[in-house]
Amino acid sequence: MDQPSPKKPSRIQQKNRKRILDAALDVFSQHGYRGATLDQIAETAGLSKPNILYYFNGKEEIHVTLLNRLMEAWLDPLIAMDEDGDPLEELLGYIHRKLQMSRDYPRESRLFANEIIQGAPRMAPHLESGLKPLFDRKCTLIAQWVAQGRLAPVDPGHLIVSIWATTQHYADFESQLAVLMPDQPDMWDGASQHLERMFREMLTP
Repeated sequence: MDQPSPKKPSRIQQKNRKRILDAALDVFSQHGYRGATLDQIAETAGLSKPNILYYFNGKEEIHVTLLNRLMEAWLDPLIAMDEDGDPLEELLGYIHRKLQMSRDYPRESRLFANEIIQGAPRMAPHLESGLKPLFDRKCTLIAQWVAQGRLAPVDPGHLIVSIWATTQHYADFESQLAVLMPDQPDMWDGASQHLERMFREMLTP
């Protein structure tokens, strides 16, 4: 006998789930997984704790849901690097996409950073099955471009990690930058110009 299809969540249920996840993103990005509590998430969402537990089994399920959603978006800029494009422009385009993600999604960036700092206890399978094969493919591609003389000699792995470090810093250490560089209203434009100049000079054959 056929099993009945799962009932589609109502519009209110979908809205509440989104509300909870958005509140949890605020809490986790500020306090990390260990420092966050369901009470904080409930207060930020403007819902009761029992209401939170109606939609999710607990803090870990909320956190894993956010990480799963984040990982899909996190891979897209690297996936978009086209092997048939101009190597230098493809890499500069990747740098700009990563910087734009830091600008548009600072909470997600800090959520990711907190998870990695803790040893990736909930994200390790995604790193192995999703990020690692993609990272290896793009390293192979960059190595091919270098071998063809289309890029200056560079270690592909360290290049990608350097791009992550320089772009995500602007999201992960936003409060520090606000203190160190308070007189730069065009912070992101300045960062974009600086990173393009730095990497263009480094990578041009």
